[in-house]
Amino acid sequence: MLGWFKKKFGKKEEQIPAPDQEHLDQTEPDQAEPSLTGDISLEPPPLILEDTQEPPASIEPLPQTSSFSDLPKKEASPGKKSSSMFQRLSERLTKTKESLVYRIDTLFLGKKEIDKELLDDLEEILITADLGINTVQELLDEARRKLKRKELSDPQTLKKVLKEKIRSFITESDRPAELVMPDKGPFIIMVVGVNGVGKTTTIGKITHKFTNAGQSVLLVAADTFRAAAVAQLKIWGERNNVQVVSQHEGADPSSVVYDAMDIALAKNYDVVIVDTAGRLHTQVNLMEELKKIKRVIGKKIADAPHEVMLILDATTGQNAISQAKLFNATVDITGLTLTKLDGTAKGGIVVNICRELKIPIRFIGIGEQLEDLRDFDPNEFVEALFQEKEGR
Repeated sequence: MLGWFKKKFGKKEEQIPAPDQEHLDQTEPDQAEPSLTGDISLEPPPLILEDTQEPPASIEPLPQTSSFSDLPKKEASPGKKSSSMFQRLSERLTKTKESLVYRIDTLFLGKKEIDKELLDDLEEILITADLGINTVQELLDEARRKLKRKELSDPQTLKKVLKEKIRSFITESDRPAELVMPDKGPFIIMVVGVNGVGKTTTIGKITHKFTNAGQSVLLVAADTFRAAAVAQLKIWGERNNVQVVSQHEGADPSSVVYDAMDIALAKNYDVVIVDTAGRLHTQVNLMEELKKIKRVIGKKIADAPHEVMLILDATTGQNAISQAKLFNATVDITGLTLTKLDGTAKGGIVVNICRELKIPIRFIGIGEQLEDLRDFDPNEFVEALFQEKEGR
């Protein structure tokens, strides 16, 4: 779980029980700092801590732990469970498999030779599966080179070549978030994306993964423009039993983030996840605001944010590439999450994103349940995508 996240964490000591409501009502608001926009108020709005559990005060080193994936889990993952999870992934990719792999199988069925007509039909299938023109061209160029060298004998061999080339596109972009990992202090994740892609829900599910692994998490409601966004994040905070830092509606997002960094440092949080307002990638002023939020985080904690995660809706197909390029130009994206892969035949966008952007995919969403936000494993994804259809 969370294999992309490389950090040595300590074993938690004793979890402090959740405070009662009377304790919450007595929380002092004097931690709030003035807004960084210059509109300094003599009485800044109080900082709201939606709290059901106090983070641990100290961390004990865990010997011989080299990565997050080495940490003890709450329950073991037996082979039978792993097999069922793989099968679930394969089933949830059915629409993409029908638009890509099953159509390739139908095209190749009964064919013994690879000719121009077959390659032309294959090109159409690959393009309509949203692999992207440049990616498709590279796949076909590889096939033609091997055909010319007589390394391809029949369509089934060609299918294997396509599968391995697709695997290489995805694995080449895969890398852990370890280049700028902090030696001490919290790991900061800044989450960005356009409206309606499922940012806040994804944050809630990622939080669930961290807390299940025993890490303390602080959520930051930096989406102050949409009142429902703060409320939604607080609901996820309650579900995961973690704190949410927020201010009043319309507050300066950078001010909220500034306060949150102080709290994260003071209370030794392991992970801080910052929810930003959804915005179109073409809205220049709002994109500039993202730069400001990132700068504020960096001033409070060196080299942070350590992960800038872009959430993309897989059903948008090639438009996701445009979004990713513009967000990347603004805040240097370090990881991607693709949502709604179960509801689209455009899952080929995964391949195109990896090849075009060279940005690793951290998670994929294949359903509404908590476990349906899956850590992205390139090899598992390719195997699930190319899994033989039952009855073939």
